Amino acid sequence: MEGTVDGFRYGAVTPVAAYLMACLGGALGLRCIVRTLLDTQTWKTGWLALGATSIGSGIWTMHFIAMIGFRVEETRIRYDVGLTVLSLAVAIVMVGVGVFIVGRRGASRATLGVAGTVTGLGIAAMHYLGMAAMHLNGEVRYAWAVVALSVVIAIVAATASLWAAVSVRGFLTSLGASLVMGVAVSGMHYTGMAAVSVHVHDGGRGTWAGDAPNSLLLPMLAGPVLFLVLAGVVVMFDPLLVLGNGERSRGTPATTAAEASAGPLPAGRPEGHPQSPPLHSAPGPRRGQR
Repeated sequence: MEGTVDGFRYGAVTPVAAYLMACLGGALGLRCIVRTLLDTQTWKTGWLALGATSIGSGIWTMHFIAMIGFRVEETRIRYDVGLTVLSLAVAIVMVGVGVFIVGRRGASRATLGVAGTVTGLGIAAMHYLGMAAMHLNGEVRYAWAVVALSVVIAIVAATASLWAAVSVRGFLTSLGASLVMGVAVSGMHYTGMAAVSVHVHDGGRGTWAGDAPNSLLLPMLAGPVLFLVLAGVVVMFDPLLVLGNGERSRGTPATTAAEASAGPLPAGRPEGHPQSPPLHSAPGPRRGQR
């Protein structure tokens, strides 16, 4: 028989909490990427890795907070630990690939297209791996057209997020971009959940391997949430991000000092043009010579 699926067991609590975690991860990730653009001499690899892990952890946390509110009235739900952990690793690695592509190669259309596609597919893979980790006394079925729509939403959301990461500089604009990112990622999740239906087995058939949602998900969520808090502390106390938006580095200090000491260029002489030697009049013919 068809099971009664409810994705909002606790009302608005789980969707709102999931959305906030997606926004937090997105905001921290964007600020870490901006940090690499404000100072080209910074340790770019470390900041990009921190940003990718923040975004991936935020997306994974959003998914499983939302899944705490998911139930099928006719059967209990359990989760496989290995697949649950694997979904977190996939989220971080795939987001990291996209972030490093953009962070290293810039934000051309081709680069954003490749990075956004890889990251979006990673988000979708994380979602459906998380769903595969769910065990219940029945069979989970999907409406594949809606699944395809959720993947498209994930790719578009990832591309827009990566574009914002390399285009947005100010704190308030980064905050606005992270709010939009939270809407996109949550929209992808609930679109994917709208594709789900459950055919419940009769007579207790099916597997019960795995742990109950509260006994597994709540302790596992503590790790990524703690990581996001610590990443927030790092970002909040970074002087370059706190004191101002800044701009990209435009040269070494030595070059800047040399340019400042050179003084203004004479009027009419183009910048960088070498000073011409003084001109001398050519001697005319001596008197008496023709």
